[in-house]
Amino acid sequence: MINVKISKLWDQLHSSYWFIPAVMAVVATALAFTMLNLDRTGKVDIDYWWVYTGGADGARSLLGSVAGSMISVAATAFSITIVALQLAASNFGPRLLRNFMQDTGNQIVLGTFIGTFIYCLFVLRTIHGEGDGYEQYVPQLSVTVGTLLAIISIGVLIYFIHHASTIIQASHVIENVSEDLHSAIKRLFPERIGHGEPEHSLGIEEIPMSFEKEALPIRANGTGYLQAIDNGELMEIACKHNLLIRLQVRPGKFLIQGSDLALVFPGKKVNKKLTKQINDAFILGKERTEQQDIEFPIDQLVEIALRAISPGINDPFTAIRCIDRINA
Repeated sequence: MINVKISKLWDQLHSSYWFIPAVMAVVATALAFTMLNLDRTGKVDIDYWWVYTGGADGARSLLGSVAGSMISVAATAFSITIVALQLAASNFGPRLLRNFMQDTGNQIVLGTFIGTFIYCLFVLRTIHGEGDGYEQYVPQLSVTVGTLLAIISIGVLIYFIHHASTIIQASHVIENVSEDLHSAIKRLFPERIGHGEPEHSLGIEEIPMSFEKEALPIRANGTGYLQAIDNGELMEIACKHNLLIRLQVRPGKFLIQGSDLALVFPGKKVNKKLTKQINDAFILGKERTEQQDIEFPIDQLVEIALRAISPGINDPFTAIRCIDRINA
């Protein structure tokens, strides 16, 4: 149960556009406090040519310019990403939006700009000039690191311009979907599956004849797409209570509250607690994912191909690429 739930949680975080930027913002905050602490304690030798040695006004101007530029560039990057999502929805289908949201490159780019902005803000608030009523204080090492982050952000911006123009290309989208498909196949259907027999296997002829009559259905207590089934948890429940459990659904199907999830034999052992435990092994969500749903990436490739040969687009070569990937 833990592995499937962790995998599902990671899939949700990876599909969100806020997780990596939020982590990078926290890292930038920690970096700012660390650099400021090093400046205050003086434990690091800063007698180098590349360390900032200007006054308070210069440091304020420098960090203020960097912070203002970063928030502007972050807004621009976000706008470009929204445009890419709109193009993906219109050209490849709305089901491809999740793939664009999962793009780690875009998330790191946004996180870099936001992290640099937050770092500059924290350092900027500690700088004091002679006319501020405090003793002049300029955290030279912290300002230097802020300048370094600005230079890194310029490199990230160049990468983003290239990356944004690449991810909306049909060949790139098709390749990513195909990789998701093959990854799911290797994960769910390893090559050696079915080789050898378990020591205590239950043959079909050993299933009780009264299974259909005495088995009771376990019904879903929620509505949504079945994204994953924790087979290990179901096996543990079956062994613990000496049950036979037959699944009635598979990942990718849309379930409504009250739909049959599984048949449990003997039915007399079914109670509210057991029903809840079995329901917990079926993970529902708002949309289909490739976590355990092999058909989902195939449907994505089919949708791209059908849109490509529609009269409005008329791009048979993209459809051929989709067919090639499905046959691979």
